[in-house]
Amino acid sequence: MKNIKTNSILTAVVLTGIAGFSFAAFAHGGAKGIVKERMDLMSNIGKAQKSLAAIFSGKVKYDAQAVRDAASIIESHAGSRIPKLFPEEPVKDPSEALPAIWQNWAEFKHISDELKSYASALKANAGNDRMATNGQKKTSMGSGAMMGQKKTTMMGGGSQGMGAGGSAKSIKEQVEMLTKLPPMASFQKVAQTCSACHTKFRKKKK
Repeated sequence: MKNIKTNSILTAVVLTGIAGFSFAAFAHGGAKGIVKERMDLMSNIGKAQKSLAAIFSGKVKYDAQAVRDAASIIESHAGSRIPKLFPEEPVKDPSEALPAIWQNWAEFKHISDELKSYASALKANAGNDRMATNGQKKTSMGSGAMMGQKKTTMMGGGSQGMGAGGSAKSIKEQVEMLTKLPPMASFQKVAQTCSACHTKFRKKKK
């Protein structure tokens, strides 16, 4: 029963992570300039995310270096790079960016920083034992021991997230904790943060 429950939770997390990037080719045609640049960047993150999803879902044999490589791509694309591709000036090219980005600019930037931090944690703990560590009991992939808290918000930071008064310090503390846990914990954070960003700041596919 535990294995079934764990696999069900894992599948849900993986699908959540992939869903945010199902738009990779959508509305890409006709885009140019900075809009195309950010679409290309998001597409690269999406490819890395999908490769991680395949690894953590068991479709591909676990390879710590492959995890580090994918995490490095996400890390290098997130942080300050994403906001720079969303200037305040309106663009005429096809774009899936919602006005919510500029209306919630601080939150948007914070999420991008979170993504970079969680990807960094995944790169750091890719070689960790994939079972529970530091005295934690073996548990399902969505438990407090794996995630750092029992529930997480759509912003990927749970009670520490931007929507709940999160800070750079709280994210740093989370990352330090994640580096000591199995890699799945960091992957979940990466997947949730990506999905959260697209849920709030990207136009829905019709």
